[in-house]
Amino acid sequence: MPLRIKPWSGFWRGPWTRRDSLGGRMFSLEVITLGLVMVAVPYFATNNIASMYLGTVWDPEIGLDRDIPVLNWTILPYALLYLFYPVTLLVRPSGERGDAQLLVGMQTLIMATAFCCLIFLVLPAEIDLRDQIDWDSMNRWELALFEFIHQSDNPWNAWPSLHIVHSYLLARLMTFWVSRKAGSQLAWRVFLVALWVELALLSISILTTKQHYLFDLVTGIAVAQLAWMATKPTLDEIGEMGPSAFAEKFGWTD
Repeated sequence: MPLRIKPWSGFWRGPWTRRDSLGGRMFSLEVITLGLVMVAVPYFATNNIASMYLGTVWDPEIGLDRDIPVLNWTILPYALLYLFYPVTLLVRPSGERGDAQLLVGMQTLIMATAFCCLIFLVLPAEIDLRDQIDWDSMNRWELALFEFIHQSDNPWNAWPSLHIVHSYLLARLMTFWVSRKAGSQLAWRVFLVALWVELALLSISILTTKQHYLFDLVTGIAVAQLAWMATKPTLDEIGEMGPSAFAEKFGWTD
């Protein structure tokens, strides 16, 4: 039997039944809040726990990790991950179908984050590469971004790279939605090209900013692809049976 995400019933009932409150703004607000509580908080909590209390159990570093050069400018595509979240909200289809699919996508993000955070605690690994960075070679904006990342993110939570897991899943979800429009509208085709160029640069940037090992990249892609393979059939089901019937089937309605 193929992998398949089964939507949580009681958990999503509240956001679903309140989705029209405040002219629909309540739904977006709840999704953002859940993202902060169940995605951002676990990451930063485990990152700080590992930094303060844990030690490396298994070191995934190989010689190639230190052979990869630092490219200061790639801190920009690295930091652009944080735009993936609001852009995903903005490009989702209007109406019940987009809302239902967004909740399923959010559930995947929560589950993937929980899985990765468990690994961060059970098999912690320090990313010991920052000594290769030449701070004097940076311009102002590069320096500002590097300082922001280093101040907010300790060099732990190595593998699977959650930076890759999140960006890949969100890129696939946005592509799932936007590809329906891209056939007839040039702007959406340009958007998709820009999205996947950014994802490629982001994937490279986790190595060239010395934020991650090559192993972190490979395992991040693997986790994200498995998660997407489990998510897409559920997204398709929403389109096939209709969001109202889907919501009733999985207990989102009163």
